[in-house]
Amino acid sequence: MQSNKQQSLFRMAAFSVAAFVLCFALAGTTETAAGFADKKAYNKGYRALRKGDFQEAEKIFRELLGKDAHDVEARLGLSFALLKQRSLQGAYDNAARVLMQNPLSARAHALLGSAILGAGEFRLSVEEFRTALTLDQNEALAVAGLAMVDFYENRMPTALAGLRKAVSMDPDEPDFIFNLGQAAARSEKYKEAADAYERFLMIAPKTDTDRRDRILGLIDFLRYLGRQGSLYVPSGGHRSTVSFEATDNRPVIEVRVNGNRQPLRFVLDTGSGMSVISDETAKRLGIKAVAKGGLARAVGGGGKFEIVYGFLNSIEIGSAKVGNVPVYIRKFFDSHIPVDGYLGLSVVSKYLTSVDYGTRRMSLLRQNQTDEVETWTIVRRPENNQALLPLSLNDGAVEVPLRTTSSGFLSGEVGLEGFEKNVNFIIDTAASITVISEKLSQEEQLLDLLQPSKMRVFGAAGVTEDVKLLQLPRLSFGLSKLEKINAAVLDMEPVNETAGFTQSGILGGNFLRHFRIYFDFARGAMRLEPLNQKPKSVENINPEVVTTP
Repeated sequence: MQSNKQQSLFRMAAFSVAAFVLCFALAGTTETAAGFADKKAYNKGYRALRKGDFQEAEKIFRELLGKDAHDVEARLGLSFALLKQRSLQGAYDNAARVLMQNPLSARAHALLGSAILGAGEFRLSVEEFRTALTLDQNEALAVAGLAMVDFYENRMPTALAGLRKAVSMDPDEPDFIFNLGQAAARSEKYKEAADAYERFLMIAPKTDTDRRDRILGLIDFLRYLGRQGSLYVPSGGHRSTVSFEATDNRPVIEVRVNGNRQPLRFVLDTGSGMSVISDETAKRLGIKAVAKGGLARAVGGGGKFEIVYGFLNSIEIGSAKVGNVPVYIRKFFDSHIPVDGYLGLSVVSKYLTSVDYGTRRMSLLRQNQTDEVETWTIVRRPENNQALLPLSLNDGAVEVPLRTTSSGFLSGEVGLEGFEKNVNFIIDTAASITVISEKLSQEEQLLDLLQPSKMRVFGAAGVTEDVKLLQLPRLSFGLSKLEKINAAVLDMEPVNETAGFTQSGILGGNFLRHFRIYFDFARGAMRLEPLNQKPKSVENINPEVVTTP
């Protein structure tokens, strides 16, 4: 069974529908309590929200509720203040209490949907956002919420249009503008992204200096990218197959950078949107920083590292070549298995990519090059389908839908024994072991699974010693299940601060190595074949089988 808090958070769609039906007679009971309260207090609370003093706003709205527990306006303000602080349970609870008084409150449904989406429950959040817009088509929070669902599920044209609409409806809401910048950057509209981030800095609270430093550096980088022409330009052979090492469950391949004949060792990294090169390798190759600024949040060590941007003229993987590749430059901490860099999603997403842990070979097939390729990618998820579910294929393989976090990680729904609901895990080929978040590890179902041994973990932000280890009795991804999977316990909050929706762990190499995996980034899908099955070449997958509901 899940914890009471989780059960409460994930009951909301059923609750709100019931409230709508049972309390319809209350439709005439509008938010009248606010009309008799001190408007100065409300205005003070709203000003605190705009200034980014969310704790002060919370205090003001709680004081108003102390005078009148039925004050709907104050409770909506409190829900929003808690949402801004990522107190998702509190935001949900207060929005739900408003719906008990007035089930026709569009704002309450939008806040409810935002809390659910932050917790990673996509299907329920969509119901709430749509209900809000049925009640009030001008509820900007619901418009932005649906756009972010599109953003996470890789429907970029509709995400961009939705966020532009939300910004036009509420041009003073910093989060809408920040999210528009993210969507524009992912759509390779770098000028629009930079403009959005500059607008964000003009209206956003001045209190978060670290975030502002990150954005200033990002704006410089986006302006630089805008002058480089097209990015991630594929050329060379449209098919390429290379072997890889996997001594610690991570695929390590040889690549060539900037036309150099000397190969470099890069880890295939589906846990990163951008590629990364070590500071030592960058210095050796004469690759200099093109922009920098702020600190990134990450797993390991102190949880932060300096953001330094670089730019590569090309990366070659076998006969495949990708030109104009932005990279991060940072220090690498693992000297046990030395590597020069990490090959991120933005490079390999130009290809249909297969990773065969059995034969230890990675294959790339450039999209839209042959009839065979087109038949694999022609069956796409409908634009309005937001109920993503894993699909069992008639050849015994499994196709699993993938999402992308705000920070560029692949994310999928994972099932754990003892939990009623799936949780979101980052799908990370560059993680040698699966990870459980510290927060999830405190749930009753996992408390007795601790192992006596401990680990040392190398992360992007440094080294973490004496890491606890769990042995999960069963873990499922899509319809694939494995038993007795070891998982390290790490603090995932640095990741969740920028992920957009809660990630409860990382699905690492000790799970993935049991499969032959195909990534279809264009469709946002991942196909898993157990290694005891006959392999399929990526160009021969049956399009009538590879479909999504």
